[in-house]
Amino acid sequence: MIVAAVACLAIAGVALAVTKPNAAPSTRVAARGSAHSKSSNASNRPGSTTHPRRRIAKATTTTAATLAPPSTAPPPSTAAPTTAAPATTATTSGVVSSTGLGSVAGKTIAIDPGHNGQNYAHPEINQLVNIGTMQRACDTTGTATTGGYTESAFNLDVSLRVASILRGAGANVVLTRSTNDGWGPCITERAAIGNRAHAAVAISIHADGGPTDGHGFHVLYPPSIAGLTEAIAANSLRLANDVRAAYHDGTGMPYSTYAGGGTALMARTDLGGLNLSTVPKVFIETGNMRSAGDAAMLTDPGFRQRAAVAIANGLARYLAGQ
Repeated sequence: MIVAAVACLAIAGVALAVTKPNAAPSTRVAARGSAHSKSSNASNRPGSTTHPRRRIAKATTTTAATLAPPSTAPPPSTAAPTTAAPATTATTSGVVSSTGLGSVAGKTIAIDPGHNGQNYAHPEINQLVNIGTMQRACDTTGTATTGGYTESAFNLDVSLRVASILRGAGANVVLTRSTNDGWGPCITERAAIGNRAHAAVAISIHADGGPTDGHGFHVLYPPSIAGLTEAIAANSLRLANDVRAAYHDGTGMPYSTYAGGGTALMARTDLGGLNLSTVPKVFIETGNMRSAGDAAMLTDPGFRQRAAVAIANGLARYLAGQ
């Protein structure tokens, strides 16, 4: 009964929060480069270009794809959005059910809904933090669809759905945030939350702001970095494979056409949420919000439920193999 009550409160929080817009959809895409820049830094490879949303110093990054040329996206804006996100309801009833989740029972799972709804209003997010390989901004605003549905609202909605599914299967779920009306936490703290909980596995849920002519999903994982990720690199790669397979099977979303070289997998050394994790962890870019086709799916509550079930199944698949 207590778990159900907590889930209901979280669900109510997101249903209210996502109606409160958090950045101007026509200008926020370019702001997505500091704390959780998802596309790789490909500048160290011949013939490659830097992703349009990067705006900080480059880091050496292991990637599997050459990214699309920079776009002419407008500069970041600090203005509040004027377009409300579509109403959302984080629920597991009546849409899609998950199966084979026995492996999550009794396990602690950390879920990180990327960004936050009021990040645009807090310049504190630009404060640099040490992520082991470089300095990066505390956090960023995230992206949005052209219709104004913000990534921060999407991330939380899907994360609460995943949490509800996993808790229903007996897991102990720890969230880095449970509403969309705050700012932060910094990427360092997002990693620390999973570490302090001694999570068996952790995942950061995002949607990308890639090129408008690119579509599909991809999964980011940490390679082995001396002094940082040696202990989790192998298991994180296995987790990335399990989440990729489950997400593709469960949603029908194709592999990314612009990141991952057709594999939907990318190793990253410049993301604090991965570098600073002491537990196996991945980021999933569930689709490209700047693609009209992907956006149509990401704004659909039915698709978000399928995405949540698929992610839960991917985590369960990983835990079953431990």
